[in-house]
Amino acid sequence: MHTAQVVLRNAPTIASELVPLTGVRADLILAFGGSDLLQAAAAPLATLFPDAHRVGCSTAGEISAAGVSENACVVTAVGFASTRLAVASTTLAAMDDSRCAGRRLAAQLPKDGLRAVLVFGQGVRINGCALLVGIGDVLGPGVPLAGGLAGDGGAFRETWVLDGRGASRDTLVVLGLYGEDLDFCHASFGGWSPFGPARKVTGCAGNVLRELDGKPALEVYKRYLGEHASGLPASGLLFPFAMLGSDHRELGLIRTILGVDERDGSLTLAGEIDPEGYLKLMHASTDALVDGAEAAAEAVQQMRRPDGQGLALLVSCVGRKLVMGGRADEEVEAVGEVFGSSAVLAGFYSYGEIGPFERSGGCRLHNQTMTVAYIGETRPAGSHP
Repeated sequence: MHTAQVVLRNAPTIASELVPLTGVRADLILAFGGSDLLQAAAAPLATLFPDAHRVGCSTAGEISAAGVSENACVVTAVGFASTRLAVASTTLAAMDDSRCAGRRLAAQLPKDGLRAVLVFGQGVRINGCALLVGIGDVLGPGVPLAGGLAGDGGAFRETWVLDGRGASRDTLVVLGLYGEDLDFCHASFGGWSPFGPARKVTGCAGNVLRELDGKPALEVYKRYLGEHASGLPASGLLFPFAMLGSDHRELGLIRTILGVDERDGSLTLAGEIDPEGYLKLMHASTDALVDGAEAAAEAVQQMRRPDGQGLALLVSCVGRKLVMGGRADEEVEAVGEVFGSSAVLAGFYSYGEIGPFERSGGCRLHNQTMTVAYIGETRPAGSHP
C-alpha cells in the first residue's frame, strides 16, 4: 500500500496542484474540502484519475498530514497491493428516505470478501442513524463501518458529496474494501462531560426532539444556554446532549443539534432519540477533547498490525473544533504522535461521525467524537511496491 497527498488552496490552479499525485498508481482518491473547492476539484480529478474510485465530501474543516485547514481541499491518493474496492451511490430523496437509502447503497456492494465499508453522506437533511440501520439491514452487524456526514463550514445549509459522477448536494456514497490482506480497525472517543439534571424525553419523532419534561424542547434548551441561545443552531455545537437510557445510565452516544424550529419549539438532532430515554447537556475543555482524540488513536494503534504502514482516516466533529478554536490542531497532532510515520493522516470535521459502538458491537452514528479508522494491508510477496 502506498499514499500521496496534496492540499489544494486555489480553484484556478487545481490541475497544476494535483500534478504531484499523477505519479502515484492510485486505486482510490479521497477528497475532503470546502464546498467551493470540492466542486471545482471534481472535474480535474476525473480527468487526471479516470481509473481510480473518487469519493469524499465537503467539510467544516480539513485534516491532513500538515494539520487542520479551512476552505482548502485535502486530496489523498491511495494505491493498494491486493485490496479490492467497490463504490456505490444513491440519491437521498428526503430525510425520511434515509433508511431506504442505506439499503439501496448496501445492496449494490458485492458481499463476497467484503471486510469494511466507508460511508460519506450529505449532512443537513439526513437521519444518519436510519442510514446506518438501512446499511445494516442488508450487510448485517459483522461488517465495520466508518466515515461521516459532510459539513459546510458550520452554516448547516448545503453540503456536498463526491463520487465518480462529480459533486452533488443529495448524494450518499459508500466504498467497500475487500480481501484478506486488508488491515482495518477503528475507534471513537469523545472527551465531553455531562452537567445539569437528566431530562425525560416526553415527545420526539425520529431525530426531532419536541418535548423534555413535558415542555417544548427548545424552551428548555434555551434556558440552559442563556446568552448562547442567540447563536442557535451553531451555538448548540458547544452544548450537545448525552443520551441516557430509561434507567438513567449513559448509552455512550452524544447527539448534536442540527437545527431549531421556533414555531413548534423543537430541536432537530443529528441522530435518532430514544423515546423512553433521558437527555443531559454536556460541555468540554480543549484538554479533555485532545485527550479523547489521543485515546481513539491509541486504541487503533493497539489493534492494527504493528509492522504496517497505511492511512489513518480522521473524522472529528465541528463542535469539537468550535470549542478548541485555534487549538484544534492539537487533537490532530495528538493522533499524529501516536501513529508516527506508520500512517498518513487524512479526514475532515463533520456533522456526524460513523464508528464502532462497544455496547452493541456494531457501528453507530456519533456526534462530538474523534473517530479514527486505520486502513492498511499486508503486502503479499511480489505485489506492487
